[in-house]
Amino acid sequence: MAKADILLKFILSFEGGFSNHPDDRGGATNKGVTIATWRSVGYDKDGDGDIDADDLRLLTEADVRDRVFKPHYWDRWKADFILSQSLENILVDWVWASGKHGITNVQKLLGVKADGIVGPKTLGALNARDPRVLFEAVKAERRRFIGSLVARDPRQKVFEAGWLRRLESMEYGALKLNTRPVRTVSFSDV
Repeated sequence: MAKADILLKFILSFEGGFSNHPDDRGGATNKGVTIATWRSVGYDKDGDGDIDADDLRLLTEADVRDRVFKPHYWDRWKADFILSQSLENILVDWVWASGKHGITNVQKLLGVKADGIVGPKTLGALNARDPRVLFEAVKAERRRFIGSLVARDPRQKVFEAGWLRRLESMEYGALKLNTRPVRTVSFSDV
């Protein structure tokens, strides 16, 4: 899993600790894992009979890697079969941040069926492209996607600068880790 760990280190440098921002459509989140995602994992970490924000607060980096990132994001993109680490990084990070849009928007760029399922046709089209050119096209499309999110829901403007800073920290051949302090922000209990 060494190649997945390259991206996970980058993601965790941006995600921070527990937060429950009122405008975050994901709700309570820790280390980038939303409460809905953690519930789908189905792990009552504190053993109290329910899966709630208390469980989310207890997440370790190993929980994120083994229970969420690798099986639900890295493997969803079938990233072990992508020939370019830079493409693996930007593609898996997009699906981590935006769910199926991180697959369907790329499938549209590739000219394959935009069904959100990565199969042989998607991988074949992806691996047949010049990875540097495709990386830049994906990055530009993701910038447009972020702009459209904010245009549709102006409450998301509060997150836009961070989303774009994260995207601009991804370069072909390099990831720039976030060096700003990670903050924990809690607005309410869930």
